[in-house]
Amino acid sequence: MVSRYKAIKKWRYEKMKDVCTNHFELNALHDEVMKRTVHESIRKVEGEWGCAPAPFAFFLMGSAGRFEQSIWSDQDHGIIYQGEMKHQSYFLALGEEIKNGLVEVGYEECDGKVMSSNPLWCQSRIDWKGQIMSWLEEASWQSLRHFSTFFDSRVLIGSDDYLEELKQCAFLIIRENPRLYKRFIDNVDFIKKGVGVFGQLLPELHGEQSGSIHLKKTVFFPYVNALRLLALKEEITSPSTLSRFETLPEQMYVLIGKYEQDFMKLLAFRLRSRKDARNYKEVHHIPLHTLTKEEKHELKLLMKTGYKLFSETKAILEKECSTW
Repeated sequence: MVSRYKAIKKWRYEKMKDVCTNHFELNALHDEVMKRTVHESIRKVEGEWGCAPAPFAFFLMGSAGRFEQSIWSDQDHGIIYQGEMKHQSYFLALGEEIKNGLVEVGYEECDGKVMSSNPLWCQSRIDWKGQIMSWLEEASWQSLRHFSTFFDSRVLIGSDDYLEELKQCAFLIIRENPRLYKRFIDNVDFIKKGVGVFGQLLPELHGEQSGSIHLKKTVFFPYVNALRLLALKEEITSPSTLSRFETLPEQMYVLIGKYEQDFMKLLAFRLRSRKDARNYKEVHHIPLHTLTKEEKHELKLLMKTGYKLFSETKAILEKECSTW
């Protein structure tokens, strides 16, 4: 008998061909696939462990949290539950089932173990508050990396209040320690260059991806990181880059707002150029020999615009940091 996970996977692939060229429809499909998978995981765990011992929220992070997935995606998710730490064993079992279910449906495990099967990403509301405080107080490269991953989050199943409360807690800490903005900038300040001094594209030179541009690191990160920095400053809880553009105070960020259309062009470029990718790794690598002259020109413009956006964002924050 075909498992329910396999049935969900089959349904996903049948629907994918209808939405693979539309960013919003594609991400809505990913949401529905993951919802069906998580509900099936909940059903299975309830059959073995009984009903959940406390209310909880299952949330997405990374590209899924930002509503920015391509045709392939890996897993980035967590659980926040009400009540005591003794409930953690139940929710870790649920997180393990969710992880395995999503693998069966076609989502690779996160290399960094940012999944609700990991105790770091499956905690009670009280412990999550302590975790957020710890990350921001330590302010190391790794702790701020974890916090940034968490900040790009949204609830898929459960109450939005759980994440809202944690993000407001983080805003309070940052408000009282504005020097953290300099640490946030330092954490994302390295940008993998994709355009050389003579305007040439700079592909990978070694390994199996030789001759390819890494879209995520080289093109997407400047846009995503810039808008995350501004969202932290303006205390915007919405995780998607597009929603962050739209929520920024227009009077204060008139120059930043003009980059929204460029980011939308980038989303469309990725779907168009990687529609035939066979797995998650291929989604992020684009062989230069597959691009036309016009596409290479468009890619260079999108890169340069992203670098300019990040540079302007950095200048805004550094100017304000100097007054604190």
